[in-house]
Amino acid sequence: MADFRTLDDFDAKGKTVLLRIDVNATIIGGKVQDSERFTAHSQTVRELAKKGAKIVILAHQGRAGDADFTTLEQHAQILGKHCRKSIKYVSDVLGENAQNHIKKLKEGKIIMLENTRFLAEETLDKNFSQTLFVKMLSPLCDVFVNDAFSASHRSQTSLVGFCETLPSYAGRVMQKEFESISKALSGMERPNVYVLGGAKPDDVFKLMKRALENGSVDLILTSGVIGELCLVAKGINLGSKRAWLKEKGFDALLPEVQKLVQAHGGKIETPVDVAFADKDGIRVEIPVDEIAQLNGQIFDIGSKTAKRYADALKGAKTVYVKGPLGAFEQPAFELGTHTVFKAIESSKAFTLAGGGHTLVAMEKFGVNKKKISHLSIAGGALVAMLQGEPLPAVEALKKAKK
Repeated sequence: MADFRTLDDFDAKGKTVLLRIDVNATIIGGKVQDSERFTAHSQTVRELAKKGAKIVILAHQGRAGDADFTTLEQHAQILGKHCRKSIKYVSDVLGENAQNHIKKLKEGKIIMLENTRFLAEETLDKNFSQTLFVKMLSPLCDVFVNDAFSASHRSQTSLVGFCETLPSYAGRVMQKEFESISKALSGMERPNVYVLGGAKPDDVFKLMKRALENGSVDLILTSGVIGELCLVAKGINLGSKRAWLKEKGFDALLPEVQKLVQAHGGKIETPVDVAFADKDGIRVEIPVDEIAQLNGQIFDIGSKTAKRYADALKGAKTVYVKGPLGAFEQPAFELGTHTVFKAIESSKAFTLAGGGHTLVAMEKFGVNKKKISHLSIAGGALVAMLQGEPLPAVEALKKAKK
């Protein structure tokens, strides 16, 4: 058992509960996509509402400057459907509008405040309890419940600050994720295969580095941005794609990736072919040594790579997957993710999957969740646990208990 308090440790009736969840979602065409995160957090919300709590929800969406940085209006509607209760969206975080709504809350009623990342104070790295964010909301609430396991690797105000000012507890998602992953990590069998992709290479690289250097992984199947960086490290000319990596700042990882490939290249599988869209939007596949001739974006691994990766999973005893293998949202570029995820579904290995986009892809392709040993709604937090790193939000809950 984790050393923090849970919902079993307090009487919620009549209490104003400040509840931090993580429903950061994929957005396609301006529409927030439903996901396992909404389903998971609805369990905690329903339990608190049934016990008579007055629930004030905090959550975030995207990052300032990104295309998916938006309000939580749609999130409140989606979560409400899962809870089978009305959740009122409040377009304010700590101002008079938010305060008045909190003061007027009745037992069993729920509001969702605005995107926490609209506040500059959310991403401070110290003195959390001294922020206006914490000072304004704490007096209006009786307890703080952190259910946002998938954001628990971040040291941010809404995740750790209220633990310093309010009695604090773990929600059901936080409790289940932390306890289940801790149990899973204590009994992993070999060979251990990682399937790593997606568009965020930083956390993935840290995991690769640690796992390869401490010998805890036997094979890594790469795709997405980390796959492209590994291709460069292996001497493949990416042409205009290399400029894109530099523009996004991913090029900064290259020196370290090259060292890793030189030292452990035999354990790092990279794509042998890739897919892109021609001028008519039709999927076209080419070998990786022809990428330099391509004047466009890579959207997926090729069919040969997909088969190689699927075959490589057959002998695994443990499989960890993070991130889709391509732009699976587009029908023309779903092949790689579909093929590999179905291979994971049919694997007899202990399978651990995590990350918002991973869950959305599994949902799209009808992956039987019962055949995944542990399906985590976390991405970065799960990676941090795999690396053996402490999770700031979990540590804050432990400190609050003491």
